[in-house]
Amino acid sequence: MTRHGKNCTAGAVYTYHEKRKDTAASGYGTQSVRLGKDAIKDFDCCCLSLQPCRDPVLTPDGYLYEKQAILEYMLHQKTEIAKKMKAYEKQKQTQKSDSRLESKSEERERAEKFKTRENSIVSKPINPFTSGLSQAKEGQSADSSTAADSSSSAAAGSSSDKTLPCFWIPSLTPESKPAVLKKPSKTVFCPMSGRPIKMNELITVRFVPVDPSLDRVALITKQERYMCAVTKDILGNSVPCAVLRPSGSVVTLECVEKLIRKDMIDPITGDKLSEKDIIPIGRGGTGFAGSGVPLKAKERRPVMMV
Repeated sequence: MTRHGKNCTAGAVYTYHEKRKDTAASGYGTQSVRLGKDAIKDFDCCCLSLQPCRDPVLTPDGYLYEKQAILEYMLHQKTEIAKKMKAYEKQKQTQKSDSRLESKSEERERAEKFKTRENSIVSKPINPFTSGLSQAKEGQSADSSTAADSSSSAAAGSSSDKTLPCFWIPSLTPESKPAVLKKPSKTVFCPMSGRPIKMNELITVRFVPVDPSLDRVALITKQERYMCAVTKDILGNSVPCAVLRPSGSVVTLECVEKLIRKDMIDPITGDKLSEKDIIPIGRGGTGFAGSGVPLKAKERRPVMMV
């Protein structure tokens, strides 16, 4: 494929590089950018505040949170659920009152129909010699009345079809009814996994910090902050690690496979472990493609079709 030179503007080929350059300059089309290491959070950072945790807790799914941040989130969700429940109960009461009013109006209509039928009953004695003629006349008058009613209803229907509601007439102004609310669920869901989360299921995590006498760098700016509680290896995004539920200590998965799974005993407290007690921590990933984290961000923008 031929390519344009640096200053060549008369070529007939529209190259891929030129197409991407023009797309970025015009502001149309889908833009894809590869994320760097700075756009990925560290393994010991909170999933809500994205800052290093000072009082970390872990969910059973392996997501790390700052205790204050996750408790504020759960409290906020519970207040929102209470507001939605109040609105739902209010809507339920209005629906009940509307149904009562409708039932009362239907009962009134039935009573009025019954009264009209009772008043139309003839109370005078009928003459047997003129009953046939009177019945025939009544039948003819009834047929004529029904025909007149049908013609009038047809005319009314045609006129109602032709007339359109006018927004400037108050009686014909269309009204927007409030949306029907569904009953909200009372469970609080994890913002990362979307599964139900409870306060008693949160596990307190105890990181083992690196010896502060070796380096005087602040905790936030320090790259190597914590180490494994058993092997003393430095923890990071490139090192898979897990939390032991009984002690809350953080160890590497290599230590789990080579040491802890043989006896299934917590090396810190000596408690018996099960598979559910070993919870891998979700990592933020690294700048490499093999970290298991999607490193491409796409922004879909409008496209001009020719």
